Amino acid sequence: MFQIKTLKPKILWKVRCTLGEGTLWVREHNSIYFTDIKKKKIYSLNIKTKKKNIYKLSKEIGFLAHIKGYIFILGLQGELRIQNLKSKKILKTINIESNIKLNRINDGKTDPTGNLWFGTMDNLERKIEKGSLYKLDKNLNLNKVDKNYRITNGPAFIDQFNFYHTDSAKKQIYKIKINKNNKIIKKKIFKKFSIQDGVPDGMTLDKNNNLWVAHFHGACISVFNSRAKLVHKINFPAKNITNCTFGGQNNSELFVTTATKGMSKDEMRKFSYSGYLFSVKTNTKGILQKKFLIKNEKKRSLL
Repeated sequence: MFQIKTLKPKILWKVRCTLGEGTLWVREHNSIYFTDIKKKKIYSLNIKTKKKNIYKLSKEIGFLAHIKGYIFILGLQGELRIQNLKSKKILKTINIESNIKLNRINDGKTDPTGNLWFGTMDNLERKIEKGSLYKLDKNLNLNKVDKNYRITNGPAFIDQFNFYHTDSAKKQIYKIKINKNNKIIKKKIFKKFSIQDGVPDGMTLDKNNNLWVAHFHGACISVFNSRAKLVHKINFPAKNITNCTFGGQNNSELFVTTATKGMSKDEMRKFSYSGYLFSVKTNTKGILQKKFLIKNEKKRSLL
């Protein structure tokens, strides 16, 4: 039986994120991209040349997905935006939940066929279920797939019809099955975290369908097999682990963001590397995230 092995987490960037998120490996750039939601910034690090870039934005950003070149789709407060990060040119804007002023987009990923999925949440993190899960297809059609979330995180795709999605505030990871019309036909709790576990945050899958879950307030990443059994754990010298993705030369390196949000001075002394970007070498491989594929020729000409 295959046993997961990992090396000790290595610091890649002492960036001190308030709320690091949105990890994305872009193979063509040989770079890991990530966001700081609260500082309204995107960061990129070329792991070969060590070159760093910081892109400043006008709104809080939860995630980004790659389209081509330096063109990305960004999940912002109240908006999906297609933008060239290098030239700063905004190519298209899609308003999201303009009727819910205090909501923002949080986490997002593309599925195995190149559609974009993302969740929304109340930006003040009140105890209200105003968050929803959306799918933006390759023709830029928007579908609301699920609702009544407090804090959305994920998703992580097994295939185009089966995926994991999280409500962090409820400490629950769901396993969801949809049909070809984007309707949920099965939804169950895959894993519920205890108070001692912290909060399930961002997550990713490896090639064996093990789920790697970041623990906010938990200082670790847990790896669960398809039966929700804990099969591996990585401890970090940071308290709030927020997001993770595979990348690197063989897609076997795990990149991990962290956060200082809500930490006391005592906690910062104890977890002094909080906010940093880490990498972890593994003996397994991840599933490379697809580009967001725009199908319609007329719409693609925008790019």
